[in-house]
Amino acid sequence: MTQPTPKGLHRLAFGGDYNPEQWPESVWREDVRLMREAGVTMVSVGIFSWALLEPEPGRYDFGWLDRLLDLLHEHGVRVDLGTPTVAPPAWFYRAHPEALPVTAEGIRYSYGSRGAICHSSAAYRTAAAGITTALARRYGDHPALALWHVHNEYGVPVSACYCDSCAAHFRRWLHGTYGSVEAVNEAWGTAFWGQRYGSYEEIDPPRLTPTVGNPAQRLDYRRFTDTTLRENFLAERDILHELAPGIPVTTNFMTALSQCDSLDYWAWGREVDLVTNDHYLITDGRRTHVNLAMAADLTRSVAGGAPWLLLEHSTSGVNWQPRNPAKRPGEMARNSLAHVARGSDGALFFQWRQSRRGAEKFHSAMLPHGGTDTRIWREVVALGAGLDALSGVRGTRTVPDVAVLWDWHSWWAQGLEWRPNEAHDARERADSFYEALYDRHLTVDFAHPESDLSAYPLVVVPALYLTTEASGQNLRAYVENGGTLVVSYFSGIVDEHDAVHPGSYPGALRDVLGVTVEEWSPLLDDQRVRIAGPDGATLTGDVWTEFVRPCGAETVWTYADGPAAGGPAVTRHRLGRGTAWYVSTRLDAAALDAIVAAACEDAGVAPRTALPRDVEVVRRAGEGGTYVFVLNHTGEDAEVPLDVAGTELLTGGTPAVGTLTVPAGAVRVVRLDA
Repeated sequence: MTQPTPKGLHRLAFGGDYNPEQWPESVWREDVRLMREAGVTMVSVGIFSWALLEPEPGRYDFGWLDRLLDLLHEHGVRVDLGTPTVAPPAWFYRAHPEALPVTAEGIRYSYGSRGAICHSSAAYRTAAAGITTALARRYGDHPALALWHVHNEYGVPVSACYCDSCAAHFRRWLHGTYGSVEAVNEAWGTAFWGQRYGSYEEIDPPRLTPTVGNPAQRLDYRRFTDTTLRENFLAERDILHELAPGIPVTTNFMTALSQCDSLDYWAWGREVDLVTNDHYLITDGRRTHVNLAMAADLTRSVAGGAPWLLLEHSTSGVNWQPRNPAKRPGEMARNSLAHVARGSDGALFFQWRQSRRGAEKFHSAMLPHGGTDTRIWREVVALGAGLDALSGVRGTRTVPDVAVLWDWHSWWAQGLEWRPNEAHDARERADSFYEALYDRHLTVDFAHPESDLSAYPLVVVPALYLTTEASGQNLRAYVENGGTLVVSYFSGIVDEHDAVHPGSYPGALRDVLGVTVEEWSPLLDDQRVRIAGPDGATLTGDVWTEFVRPCGAETVWTYADGPAAGGPAVTRHRLGRGTAWYVSTRLDAAALDAIVAAACEDAGVAPRTALPRDVEVVRRAGEGGTYVFVLNHTGEDAEVPLDVAGTELLTGGTPAVGTLTVPAGAVRVVRLDA
C-alpha cells in the first residue's frame, strides 16, 4: 500500500495547527518569521473557521484567508487546509436546532462547544457540502496547498445521536444491510424477551431502557454511527477530489485505544488518501512511552504499513486531564522521534501559538505564552533542526517483527453490559500483551483478524470476543501453515451479531487451540490464583479463570489453586506446521513475558536480551536507506550494540561502529552503511 504525500513537501513535516484568526494581522509576520527560525515546513489552517469564512448563509469572506495563505507561501510554509465542518456557526444552529445531537436519555445538547453535530442531519450535510465546495473552488490550485484536512477528530467528543432523524436513517441503514425486517429479527435474536419487530417503523435507536437492551441492536447502532460519520467524510472528500484534483485528502484519526473507541479505523484507513493521527500522553500511571509506541504502531498498521503523518501532539502538558504534568527536558523531541521511528513522516503539534482565550489556553504550544525565551521554544527549534537532518527517512517503512490482532467491532461488542466479569477489559488486555512484546524489544504490526498473516512468525490475540467464522478459519490456516499463535481468554465466543457460536467455548477458535472450556469462573476483586509452570516457576493471575479441557493441546501451566485448581491454565497445541497457545487467566505484562518467551522460541523470533529495558530500537528501511532509531526513555546512559556500521545523524554525522552510546533521555538515529 502506497499513500500520497503532502503536495510540494520534500522534507519531513514539522509545524502545527495555526489559528491566526485569534490574533491581529500584525502578529502574522512575526509568526512566519519565527516559523522559519524553527524550521517549520507545514501548518494546519482553518479547522475551526467556519463562522469567519461564512459569516452569513451563502456569504463568504475569504479575504483574511487569502492574505494568510499568500504569506505562508511567500515564506515557504506548506498548508494543510481544513474544511471547518467540525464547528458549524451559531447562525446555522439558530436556523437548524434539530442538527444538535440528542443523547440516549433524550437530552439535546446546546451550542457553545465543538463537534456537537447530528451527522444524520440533512441540513448539516447540505451546509457542510456548501462550505467545502466554496473552499475547494477558491483554494484548490493555491500554490501553498499541500493537503486537505476534512473536519477534525471524527467521533470526538460526540459520535452517536439518538434523535428522530437518526432513527429514520438507522431504519434505512438496516434495510440496506439486512434487506428485510425478518433478517433483522434473526440477527438480533428478538425472540428473546419478546422484542420481535413487524416493520422497520417499529425500530428505534437503542435509547434509554429500564434494563439492559438488545446487545445486537446496540452493536449495530455503533456500526451505523461509524458508517454515518464516514458518509459525511466521504461526501466532503469527493467534493475535494473533484474540484481540487492532485491534492491528498485526510482527516485526523485518534487511533490510541486510550483516546477514541467509536470509529472502525480499519474501514476509515481505506478511505483517506493519507493516514494521519493525533496522539496525546494519558496521565494514568502507565508508562506513557509504551502507549505512544502502541498508538504509532496501530496508526501505521491502519495505513497498511505505509508512512503516515502525526498531525497533532503536545510540546508539553495538555489542559483537559485531571492532572497535566509538563514534559521533562528532552521528552518532546523523544516523543516526536518515537512517532517518526514507527512510521510518521513528520511531527506536528497542537498548536503553533498558545491561545490567550478559550477552553485550551493552558494547552502547551510551539510558541508558548512566555515567547522565545523559554525552554519549550528552544527545544522546538532544536527539534526542527533534527528533523531536517532526518530528511532521508521520508518514505521509508518501519520494519515489524510480530503482529497483534485487533478489531474495533469486537471491542464494541465486548464492552456491552452483562458480561461474566466487568473487570475484564479489552483495552487492558491489548495494553498488557503489547507491553510484554515491547519489553522484549519487538516491533509490532496490528492486523485485522481476517487479514493475511503469513508474513508474521508470531501473532498475538489479546482480546477477540467477537470472532467471525472467517476469522477463525484464517487463524487455523495461519497455524497449519507454520505460524505461532497466542490467544487470551474470552476470545472466539460470539459471531458478528453477538450470538454465541454453536458448541463449547472458545467457539470459533476451539479447533485451532485444541481445547474446550466447560465453564468460566471469573474471580472477585480481591481474588488471585497461582499458576505453576515448567521448572517450578509460578505466576499470579486475577480477574478470570476457566475449566479447560485439552482436546489435542498439551498442558504447559497448571492452576495451583483457585476454582480450577489442578486444571490447565496455559496450553500449547501443535497443529500442522505451527503452534497455538492459549492463556486462560489474566496475567500482567511482566507475567506474560514467560508465555511470550516460549511462543517466541516456537516462532523462531530471536531474543534481544542485550537491550536495556525502556530503550527502544526500531528500524525504518526503503529506497532512502536503512535507519536505526534508538530512544532512551531511562535516566541512565545506554549502550546499544550495532550489527552494521553507520552514521549518527542527529549529532552532525558522527560515525557509529560496534556500540552506540545513547545518553539518558536522548535519541540517536543511525543511517546504516549497508
